[in-house]
Amino acid sequence: MTNRTRTRPAAARPAGRSSVPRWVYPALAVAVAVGALLGAVTADPRTEAQKRIDAMQAAEVQRDADQVVALTDQARRVRELLGSALDGLYTALPPGATPGPPASAAQVDGWKAATRQAAKDFENPPSAGTAVNVARSGLAAGARQLDLAVDTYAAALKAGDDQRPALQALASRQRDNAIASWSIGATQLDQLNIDTGHGHQHVFLPSAPGQGAMTADGAREGD
Repeated sequence: MTNRTRTRPAAARPAGRSSVPRWVYPALAVAVAVGALLGAVTADPRTEAQKRIDAMQAAEVQRDADQVVALTDQARRVRELLGSALDGLYTALPPGATPGPPASAAQVDGWKAATRQAAKDFENPPSAGTAVNVARSGLAAGARQLDLAVDTYAAALKAGDDQRPALQALASRQRDNAIASWSIGATQLDQLNIDTGHGHQHVFLPSAPGQGAMTADGAREGD
């Protein structure tokens, strides 16, 4: 008989049993739950009300950006429409000079058709933000004022010699106010195009010194 102590063999671990301590599983479950909660909070901490407000604001920004493009196209179209009336009024009523040869009634009728259409083009404007409304209002006011200047000039043609000079002077001032009002809208629209990534877009009417109009800043279109 030997005095050597026999070493008992280690008990075999049942197949499929994990060596991870049992307390780890609840801890992992808690960690996963906390992580999911933190992820949800940090991903978008806004309330539902704030999300709706932000969505509406984003929609308004996009709406105004689209309207800047549409208004620029409209301004270019109307400017072309007003060209004949402006040229005619500049010939008949040179800024800061004595009146030129009177236009014919047929010429004035042609001016009137153009200015009436230009003023009508700005009727029933779509809803927009303040910045776009300022630009559109300036352009619309210019078109309406030029339409009024043509009416006044037409009245001057029919007036007697004693009334004609005053009416011609009034028509000249109205024409100058039209150009100044349009230039306010054109300046605002130029800035809006820059802000929305389209660069400079100049839709100014031709003006002369002394008319109080703002003019293009000399930057290239699109820059």
